[in-house]
Amino acid sequence: MTDNSEEVKYKILLVEDDENIAKLFTYNLKKAGYDYRHGQNGQEGFDLVKSFKPDLIIRDIMMPEVDGFQFRRMLMAEPELKSIPFIFLTAKGGEDDVLKGYDLDIQEYILKTASPKIVLAKLAAILKSHEAERQKAQSEVQKAADNLGAKVVPDSFPTLENFEIKHWHVPFQNIPGGDFIDYVKINDDKIAIVLGDVMGKKWGAWYFAVAYAGYVRSALRFVFQNEQNLTANQIMEKVNQSIYNDERIADVFITLSIVLLDSRNMTMDYCGAGDLPIHFYNGKEIQQLKSNGLLLGFSLDGGYEDISVKLNSGDELFLITDGISESRNNAGEQFAEKGLAESIQSGQNLGLQRIKDKFIEFTAGKFEDDVSIIYIRAK
Repeated sequence: MTDNSEEVKYKILLVEDDENIAKLFTYNLKKAGYDYRHGQNGQEGFDLVKSFKPDLIIRDIMMPEVDGFQFRRMLMAEPELKSIPFIFLTAKGGEDDVLKGYDLDIQEYILKTASPKIVLAKLAAILKSHEAERQKAQSEVQKAADNLGAKVVPDSFPTLENFEIKHWHVPFQNIPGGDFIDYVKINDDKIAIVLGDVMGKKWGAWYFAVAYAGYVRSALRFVFQNEQNLTANQIMEKVNQSIYNDERIADVFITLSIVLLDSRNMTMDYCGAGDLPIHFYNGKEIQQLKSNGLLLGFSLDGGYEDISVKLNSGDELFLITDGISESRNNAGEQFAEKGLAESIQSGQNLGLQRIKDKFIEFTAGKFEDDVSIIYIRAK
């Protein structure tokens, strides 16, 4: 598998409590050029899946506390983890165990007595197949998006008197979907700013992400065109109701931030649905504006509320998706609130650029998800 590792350094996680087996795998996987991690028990392994985000998981069936089947079910309950290729490592190959494993949508069984060459060959075949499937999905989604003329992020920034508005967006592996941004001019004095994140950002979700983002944007624009004096809360409720009642997409959830900027009154009206807090910076301290609204489409009553702020010259607002907060550096540390706060207060560069520079430096330019920031500054 050394040839593949020269192109893509695949990440493999082994969850195994037998020290000798773990040492054997460690030696052979590292020699083959894989980026490798080892978890000694179920909880450590599960935590590593979330932080390391492997391309393939190898898990011993027979382990104390949480056995392999329970571990697999834990992963399958997580939308972003269940699609990771999964292999059971076992000392026995009984028919019942094999069938039970395949019922849990695993890719393969590997006997602990198998030679290293056989193990590496199986891993290479699974990764190659998964990569081919991923590339096919990427190509199909890209073609569909091109044919539809779909755009999840505007090409240019909007203009509104007394405000500077910019965004930075990097799609995961350059495929549209996941995060989306929209700007809707309500009248000469007011603009609506929208940031959304379709849940399930890995490539399996891209089939519906573009279409779903388009659906939400259409619903928002329909509301804006028919009623111009609504609050952000009222807009969110109408869009949520539309999505909740549509059976075609009722099982797909999204985080959404709606911000209404009023240049005449210099106010911001904000409502969120399962989103991350908006960071408000007045040049001295950072305040988090957090809405407690439920994910869009989750319930008919989303518990949405308005947060209104009077803005002064120089005040800044930062809207982000979890691609920013949850991204990690080479040491596995999240950018999180600390990194964002330090970037906002750094004073280096102007506006959005200081966040971009810090974030790219922190992640070494390797992003694990869609990355989106909307920056607003009152002039």
